[in-house]
Amino acid sequence: MTQARLKRMAAGDLVEVRPAREILGTLDAGGTLGGLVFMPEMLEYCGQRFRVSRRAEQVCTDGAPVPEGESSVRGFVGDDVVLLTGLRCSGALHGACKRGCTLFWKEAWLRLVDGKAAASPPDSGTTSTLPSLPPPQAAGDKFYCQSSELLKTTYHLPFSGRVKNSWRNVWRGNYGAFEMLRILTVWGYWRVRHRISGVYPRGNCKPTPNEALDLQPGEWVTVKSLDEITATLDENGKNRGLHFSADMVPYCGKRLKVEHRADNLIAEGVGVMRHLRNTVILEGAVCDSAVYAFGGCPREDLLYWREIWLRRSS
Repeated sequence: MTQARLKRMAAGDLVEVRPAREILGTLDAGGTLGGLVFMPEMLEYCGQRFRVSRRAEQVCTDGAPVPEGESSVRGFVGDDVVLLTGLRCSGALHGACKRGCTLFWKEAWLRLVDGKAAASPPDSGTTSTLPSLPPPQAAGDKFYCQSSELLKTTYHLPFSGRVKNSWRNVWRGNYGAFEMLRILTVWGYWRVRHRISGVYPRGNCKPTPNEALDLQPGEWVTVKSLDEITATLDENGKNRGLHFSADMVPYCGKRLKVEHRADNLIAEGVGVMRHLRNTVILEGAVCDSAVYAFGGCPREDLLYWREIWLRRSS
């Protein structure tokens, strides 16, 4: 099976994750296909069916140390990566990482199916007979995953490439025309605003304050007002190093549920585990990439919230 023979998958397509035996047979010694890591957390989805949410025409990096002169908006070599609705990495085998990254899938790991067709039979092979994946913890304190290797898996997209992808995203059904117009308008607004006024929002705290609520999964909170949150930030818009970004502003005043604590996060592009204090992730609060990426990004990264930006809500 070669990529040339695969029909391109599109948003809304029903696909089935191929059996582990077939997927592992596509991987090199580093557990990758075309540089994209297949992680052990993905094995549980083998044989199951999902909808394609979007093709990964381009993606943003989340704080990765991008080489000088390159953009944080990047493309996958091969144009053969898709995202499946609702599938995020559990981090269970990567030091209990809580980043909840959206998983990337090579088309070769999936097959298009008719909704009326019977599911494939379970893989008859046992774990012991399957090729082994590289260990999640590569060496020393560094972890090995799709996020840690993202810069190696992708290439710099010049602005012309991002313009091309904006049209292609609409043509391939990733976004509707009006949604893409919104994305480009939001990007343009924040680009101009940043050049005129600098970082927004930002405060003047030195040092920034801390607050511990010991929030637990399932608790309800209300995001504080923008003025209250600004009072906790430094001139770079950060509280103890964590950025309160412009795409978080629309959540101010909203009532949301705590999804989980953000105690352990693998740093993107680096692979080192970072330990955060008094920080949580809220259900449904995701990055609006339109603020940062011309043409958008389908990853919908989870946002990190300092507890001092929240208050308990009954």
